[in-house]
Amino acid sequence: MSRPNGPSERLLRPVGDEPVGPLHVAIIMDGNGRWAKQRGLPRAFGHRSGVAALRRTVEAAEALQVERLTVFGFSTENWSRPESEVSEILGLMKAYFASDLARLARDGVKVRIIGRREGLAPDILAIVEEAEARTAMNDRFHLQVAFNYGGRADITDAARRFAERVARGEASPEELTEQLFERQLSTAPATAPDLVIRTGYERRLSNFLLWECAYAELIFQDVHWPDYGPEHLRAAIQEFQSRERRFGRVAVDDVLAAG
Repeated sequence: MSRPNGPSERLLRPVGDEPVGPLHVAIIMDGNGRWAKQRGLPRAFGHRSGVAALRRTVEAAEALQVERLTVFGFSTENWSRPESEVSEILGLMKAYFASDLARLARDGVKVRIIGRREGLAPDILAIVEEAEARTAMNDRFHLQVAFNYGGRADITDAARRFAERVARGEASPEELTEQLFERQLSTAPATAPDLVIRTGYERRLSNFLLWECAYAELIFQDVHWPDYGPEHLRAAIQEFQSRERRFGRVAVDDVLAAG
């Protein structure tokens, strides 16, 4: 069943014994390097362990009835890291899809890569295109990987795309609305995340889904990403379900009290 782009408008109240939501979870997978440092290991070992955590989390999200999972794999700013670390991360991305793509396709997972593709190495671009092509017809679960992605860059690219349409005479500035602008983002037409989780003991968004997170619930978990597992995701979802999302409206309890 299709939904409008934007956060879910459901009231997050239990329905019988079944809590509602979140439908879309986004995760900033942070702490790989610090996890490795605490153990006296190279940062590359932390990234490898982070891939195992991603595999566990994808499986847990499916089991917990999340419909869409978006993970922050590699940002536009990460290119400034040491060349050896960038090479390791890119190699792990290739290894993950080489080992897991067949299973994802078989299990009905639709893979989508969001972010800039211009300038990507041919082998990386080929992996991106293969992952999307092999899973294009799936719809049981959606896995979005933000790769070469930055929230500001994505908003800038969206503005440029609309400006180019205006320059070609295909649109006028007066036509621009928030809904139309959203359709220019690389995340379109997916719904905005209901819940954003960040691991790694940090308390910031780090340029992740800046437009889309306008009304997302934010949960920061004090665990390094390589240690992340189903129990952490379940705890975040339980906290999410205890909150009431108002989207600028008056709280439901306040309305009932006012009579």
